[in-house]
Amino acid sequence: MEAQQKAGEVKKRLDAITVTGTAEGGKITVQANGNKVVKSIAIDEDFLKDADKEELEELLVVAVNKALEQAENVSQSEMAAMTNAMLGGMGGLGNLFGK
Repeated sequence: MEAQQKAGEVKKRLDAITVTGTAEGGKITVQANGNKVVKSIAIDEDFLKDADKEELEELLVVAVNKALEQAENVSQSEMAAMTNAMLGGMGGLGNLFGK
C-alpha cells in the first residue's frame, strides 16, 4: 500500500518536471514531462521556411529522443530516490540488493 502511494507521489512530481530536447541549435525544441509525455514542439519559423520535409522529420526525431532521454533519466532518479527512502526505513534489508 505504501509503495502504491509513493509511486503516485513520484508520478505527480514527474508530471510537474519539464525536460527539453533541441536540435539544429535550438531551431527545434521539444518539451516533455518527467513521465515521458511530449507537451509541446516548437519550430523556428525561418528554419521551417527553408527546411525540407525529410530534414525536418529527422531533426524532430532527434529533438523528441533527446527530450525523452532526459525524461527517462529524471524518472530513474526519482524512482531510485523513492526506493532508497523505502529501503532506508528497513534497516539493513536494503543491503540485500547490493546497496
